[in-house]
Amino acid sequence: MSKDKDIGTGTMLLSFLAGAAVGIGAALLLAPNTGEELRGKIKDLADDAVDKIKEYASEAQDKIRSSYEDGKDLVLEKKNIISSAIEAGKEAMEREREKKTQA
Repeated sequence: MSKDKDIGTGTMLLSFLAGAAVGIGAALLLAPNTGEELRGKIKDLADDAVDKIKEYASEAQDKIRSSYEDGKDLVLEKKNIISSAIEAGKEAMEREREKKTQA
């Protein structure tokens, strides 16, 4: 898939939230309510939006932390494999040197 067509989850979520906010705002402004009712509804919707954004941010942080830990573990695992391979190579080279000096 090309990078131009690859839309990230964060971008999609932000676009959805922005569209929802615009739609809700337009519906509230066009609905026949008193100013006090309208301000109350806008405040409630804003509070709900803030709560959802905090929830999504928290979930994103958890996913980032999890990905970081998984990546860190993978790097350590690969490092151990490479270290073992290097050590085995050194031992094999030392054995070959000993064979040549004995011959």
